[in-house]
Amino acid sequence: MKKKYIALLLLPGLLFLAAFMIIPILLTIGSTFFQEGRLTFDGYMHFFKDPYFLLILLTTLRVSVVTTVLCIAIGFPAAYYISRQGPRRKGILLALAIFPLLTSSVVRSFSWMIILGKKGLLNNTLLAIGLIHEPMDILYTPTAMMIGLIHLFLPLIIITLVGVMENIDPDLIKAAESLGASKFSAFCKIIVPLSVPGLIIGSILVFVGSLTAYTTPALLGGKQRVISTFLYQNAITLNDWYLASVIATIMIVITFVVIALMNKLAAKLNPGG
Repeated sequence: MKKKYIALLLLPGLLFLAAFMIIPILLTIGSTFFQEGRLTFDGYMHFFKDPYFLLILLTTLRVSVVTTVLCIAIGFPAAYYISRQGPRRKGILLALAIFPLLTSSVVRSFSWMIILGKKGLLNNTLLAIGLIHEPMDILYTPTAMMIGLIHLFLPLIIITLVGVMENIDPDLIKAAESLGASKFSAFCKIIVPLSVPGLIIGSILVFVGSLTAYTTPALLGGKQRVISTFLYQNAITLNDWYLASVIATIMIVITFVVIALMNKLAAKLNPGG
């Protein structure tokens, strides 16, 4: 009886999710398969046959994958260092890692526009010290989008990994070293496999966030389209809600495919986890 009452506590949340998320998503997906009362796949055929649409999709995937890989490369060692600190220092470092999340993505994007512009801080500095002879075109490119997205999502992967790494017993490293393993070998064979759950969750958060982000790509990408800005253009500017629904459905499918692949990868890398 007690379990029944506890289960009822889930009811308000489930009703809210069903009414405002699940049902609208299902209606959006369903609308892409039915036009004028008949089943059709014309929207998807048109999307995947158009080279311009495919280029946008491939650019989005490339930006998302590279952003995720770079966030892992930067965030993994940072998270390991933070997790090995004492409580006071760890709290300060975590606060510094979380601090960017307290700033609006619009403000951060405008800051990068000032830094990456042709007459921005980066170009002016490189010109002043003689490393380049003319300004680089970084702003309004996929590279600028990646830089903005890394700044946006790096705290998420650091926080996720720190939560996992701080629960790894340091004595495991000492035991491995006492058996002849080098520090690097012990790190690769103990810390990395035990960090896989946090690494997978963090990677999913970064990839899906990069795939669906709108503000940062819109401000730093300029005319360089990604799938989120393309969806907005079709829905709001062109008023083509059918194509916008097709794009949204493709984004949803990609998200679920990535999550499934990541879970399979996690199961292979860490079977006991």
